[in-house]
Amino acid sequence: MSNVHEAITKHSQKQHEVVKTFLKLDLLREEYIEEAITLAKNHQSFSVEKINRVTNEINNLAKKGIVPLRKLVSNEMVLDYVKKLTNKKV
Repeated sequence: MSNVHEAITKHSQKQHEVVKTFLKLDLLREEYIEEAITLAKNHQSFSVEKINRVTNEINNLAKKGIVPLRKLVSNEMVLDYVKKLTNKKV
C-alpha cells in the first residue's frame, strides 16, 4: 500500500511542477504581449518572437495533458488588437 501512496504522491508532485511552470510562463507571455502592444500603440517596431518562444514552451507542457494550449501570435494580431483599442477610444 505504501508504494501506491508514494507513486500517487510522486505523480501529484510532477503535475504540480508542470502547473507552476505553466503559470510562470503564461505570466511571462502576457508581459511580452503587453510589451508588443505598447510598442505598437506608440508606432514603434516590435517582434512577437519572445511571445511565441514562450508559447512554444507552454504548448510543450500542454502535451502532458495538464495545462491548456496557447495560440501563437502574429504581428498582424497585435496590430489588429491595437486598432480595435484605438477605435474604441474614439
